[in-house]
Amino acid sequence: MPWDRNQMAARAARELEDGMYVNLGIGIPTLVANYVGDKDITLQSENGMLGMGPFPLEGAEDPDLINAGKQTITELNRTAYFDSAMSFGMIRGGKIAAAVLGAMEVAENGDLANWMIPGKLVKGMGGAMDLVAGVGRVIVVMDHQNKQGKSKVLKQCTLPLTGKGVVDLIITSLGVLKVADGGLKIIELADGVSEEDMRAATEATIV
Repeated sequence: MPWDRNQMAARAARELEDGMYVNLGIGIPTLVANYVGDKDITLQSENGMLGMGPFPLEGAEDPDLINAGKQTITELNRTAYFDSAMSFGMIRGGKIAAAVLGAMEVAENGDLANWMIPGKLVKGMGGAMDLVAGVGRVIVVMDHQNKQGKSKVLKQCTLPLTGKGVVDLIITSLGVLKVADGGLKIIELADGVSEEDMRAATEATIV
């Protein structure tokens, strides 16, 4: 069975190590906060928060406490708050070890497209371009195929790029792919997914 959103988020959390400062993007990546567990990870939200906790229990939400995706979240006893200038100073200054981001498309060379679809109304590009340029490691978490059943893991992106050659690891509903020389390397497969399944669902070159 392919991984669901929570299983993808839990797999992404396994990539994070003690002492890391990590930014979580909008969508599936926000769920990673629920799976950090006992690791000493400090989660950053670019709207001005360092030290995000897991999502609140129903009925315990604080409408004034939100992440960059406008979802209600919880704070920790070490949480710090600041303005966007300070937040992006951390990102552009190389202080954030990793970013876990969603994507519309990823290419086999690590190109990322995750901020707009031409012809559709976009609120803005958000912090993704700063993140992929400033953090140490970029992990993408997304469904392997779009709603039409077409691969989102491509030889070349067709949508406007967020960054060139910036993605290190791709975690999808089918498994884990690492950007390597000449294409993508299969690191792990979801339960019940074969290598043939992965290759058939992937337009990109698998080495």
